[in-house]
This record gives sequence, structure tokens and C-alpha cells, in this order.
Amino acid sequence: MLLFKLILSAAIAAALPTPESPEGNPSHPFSRTGLAPWNAGAVNQFPVHSSCNATQRRQIELGLNETIALAEHAQHHILRWKNESEIYRKYFGDRPSMEAIGAFDIVVNGDKKDVLFRCDNPDGNCGIEGYAGHWRGENGTDETVICDLSYQTRRSLSTMCGLGYTVSESETNIFWAADLLHRLYHVPAIGQNWIDHFADGYEEVIDQAKKNATLSTHDSETLQYFALEVYAYDIAVPGIGCPGVQHKHDEPHVDQTSEAVTGQPTPTATNTNAPSTTSEVSPNCHTHEGGELHCT
Repeated sequence: MLLFKLILSAAIAAALPTPESPEGNPSHPFSRTGLAPWNAGAVNQFPVHSSCNATQRRQIELGLNETIALAEHAQHHILRWKNESEIYRKYFGDRPSMEAIGAFDIVVNGDKKDVLFRCDNPDGNCGIEGYAGHWRGENGTDETVICDLSYQTRRSLSTMCGLGYTVSESETNIFWAADLLHRLYHVPAIGQNWIDHFADGYEEVIDQAKKNATLSTHDSETLQYFALEVYAYDIAVPGIGCPGVQHKHDEPHVDQTSEAVTGQPTPTATNTNAPSTTSEVSPNCHTHEGGELHCT
């Protein structure tokens, strides 16, 4: 009897269908095994060149972490308030919020493979007075050089609204975060030849939002000022910030000869050529309001 049961069980087991592999199972037509993840090879941290020593690397990496924090909060502020925020409208007018969100999101979440920060002064420009760093242009479109002046002058976001800083009366590049944000926008992988310089200084940025807001959401200067002001207002000194002196800006006039009507102005400071190695002021340098020399 026992032998009969064993034979019967074996016969039933043999008659049952065997499970098919995922490749041959019509109920899982897209299942595959052994393939790499869809995002294999992604680079999630900005690369720093081997020419940077341990101290330089640490400062650049901390600065980049703060750049991401600054951009991420700017993005979150817009996601929360869309284009209804008073600060948003101050800098971007009534432009759709998705435009500015994208400009910040690519810094936070974009692939960082085609970006490189280096410290070895390959073009010789760090020897020029006033150079704190520069994008290499045609000499290295993915590369940004950080010069010694940056380590001597840049500050952490932890000092926001301290030491006399105000948004309207201080330069954006006081902070590592905003300075590196600006430098990232020069690199094609981040700025994508869309974010550029159209306004120079706080007053021009505010005027642009009123008279030619179509440029504001891809103006490097505007993006920096907005990110700094919302960080100051939301994070550093909540509900107060440190906007500084505010001047009244006229509403736009209907003027058929104005840039706001006739088209986009030429960017003010971007130079796609590499900086020259000369003791003279390079063509990719310009003077900001307040007299500070700024080199891209």
C-alpha cells in the first residue's frame, strides 16, 4: 500500500507543469535578469581634481554641499509657494515657476559627471589680481579653476545675515554657496548654454523682473540673489531675513525701442573663449556694482 502511494505521488508530480523562467513566461514579458540598473554609472557628487590638496578639497566640497543646500531650498520655496511668493515675484515677476525650479533642480539632482573643479592653475590666470577662480572655456569646457583668493574670502552660509551682510548691499560671491552656483551655471552640463548673464548687480536684477522678466528665470545673477534671499528669510533669520536697503523701482513703460519690447539683450559678461594668460584684465572679467572685479 505504501509503495502504491509513493508511485501515485510521483506520477502526479511529474504531470504538474514546471515553472517557466522569467524570459519565457508570457505573464512577465519585460522581466530580465542580469541587467545593470537604469541609472548605472550616474555621478552624484561633483568631482574634484587630484591637483587640489586635502585642505583645498575639503573647502571646495563643503562649499559645493552648501551650494546644493542653497539651490535645494530655493527649489523647495518655489514648490511650496509657486509664483505667488512675494520674494519670487520680486525676482522673477510672473514667470512660470517651473522655469526657476528647473534651474535649481539640475544643480541638486542632475548628473555631475561632466563637471570638474581643479586647483592647479593650468591657464595661469590665478596670478592675475582679483582672480578667485574661472571657468576654463575652450581650454576645458567642463572645468572650473578655484584660485587661492577663494579660500581667503569665501564664507559659509552659517554666517548668513551676520558680519554686515545684506542681500541688496553685498556681493553674491561672499558665500561659497552662491559663488559656486554661479560657476556651475557656466559649465555646459549645468547651465546648458541657457543660463547666462543678463543683469549685473541687485538693482539691475530687480529692474529686469519688472521690465523683462522673460530673462529672469535663466539669468545667473537673478538665480543667485533669489536663492540667497529666500535662504535668509526662511532659514537664517526666519520671517525677517536681511534684505538690506530697498529702492523703489518703476513699473515698465511702453517703449518700442526698449530691450524689453524689441528682444533679448546680449549677455553682459559671458565669454565662451578661454581666459587669456596675461597680467592685463582678461576679457571675461567685469566690475560689479561696488567696484569688485569678477572673473568667470
